[in-house]
Amino acid sequence: MRTVFLTEAYKDIFYNASDGLELYARDYRGEFLTPTILCMHGLTRNSADFHNLALQLRDKHRVISVDQRGRGLSAYDPDPQNYRPDIYCGDMFALMDHLQLPDVIAVGTSMGGLMTMMMAAMRPKSIRAAVINDIGPEIDPAGLERIKGYVGNAGPFRNWDEAVAAIKAQGPDVFPLYTEEDWINFSKRTCRERQDGSVEFAYDPALSTPFRTDDTSAAPPDLWPVFDALRSTPLLIIRGATSDILSPKTARKMQSRHPDCIVAEIPDIGHAPMLDEPESLLAIQNFLKAVT
Repeated sequence: MRTVFLTEAYKDIFYNASDGLELYARDYRGEFLTPTILCMHGLTRNSADFHNLALQLRDKHRVISVDQRGRGLSAYDPDPQNYRPDIYCGDMFALMDHLQLPDVIAVGTSMGGLMTMMMAAMRPKSIRAAVINDIGPEIDPAGLERIKGYVGNAGPFRNWDEAVAAIKAQGPDVFPLYTEEDWINFSKRTCRERQDGSVEFAYDPALSTPFRTDDTSAAPPDLWPVFDALRSTPLLIIRGATSDILSPKTARKMQSRHPDCIVAEIPDIGHAPMLDEPESLLAIQNFLKAVT
C-alpha cells in the first residue's frame, strides 16, 4: 500500500484487493470526516467523474472516489472474467476495511448503483444511505445494446480532437446541451494521453469480455430481491429525464417498494447525469442534510 499527495483537492490512495491487485481511489478529505461518501462509477468510467461533486461536498464530508479494477490508475486484471460487479464489491469492502470505515453513504452511477444494491445485500449495514444514479433492478434493453455497441470498440485516437469527436458520436443525445468545452472536459475525464501523443480510453478494453456474455454471476437475473436489501436504507434515485437505461416505470416501481425513497429527475440529460448539474446537486445536498 502507498499513499501519495497529488493535489490540494485530494490525495491518492493505493491499496490491495483480496487477490493482491493494486487499486486506486481519490480521497477528498475535508474538515469533517464523517460520514464518509463512497462514489462508484459506471462501466467504463473512473474516479474523475465525481470530481466536481466531491468539491461541492468535501466541506462537510470525506469523499472517496474510486477507480474500479481495470480503470484509471487501478491495475488491469490479468483475468478478464474478474471484471464483474461481485468482484468489484469485494474490492470496495477491501477499501472500506483498509480505511477502517464500518459504513458509508454510497453514491453509485449505473454499474456503481448496481454495486450499491449488491453491497447492501452482501454486507448488511455497510450502506448507511444511498444515492443511485440512473440504474435500477430492471435495465432498458435499448440502452444496454447501445452500451454494448461501443465498450472496448474504439480508440486509440491520433489526438484529442479525434477522441472528442468519437465520444460525442457515442451518445450526442445524452448531453444535448453540452458545449464544445463540456465535451473536451468530458473527454479528459474519460481518456488519457499516451507517450506518443495518441489518446486512449482510461480503461482495459478487456473489461467488456464478461459484459458481452450471458454470465449470470455478474448480476442475478432478478435484481429486485437485491434492491430490497436497501429497504431500511434512506435512498435517493437520480434519473436522467431521457435515460434509455432507467425507465420511468422502473423508477416508480423502485419508489413504491421502498419506504424511504426520493426520486429526482434531471432535465435534458440521458444516461447518466454527471451529478454536477444544479438539479442533481440540490437533490443530493438536501438528501445528505436529511440523513446526516
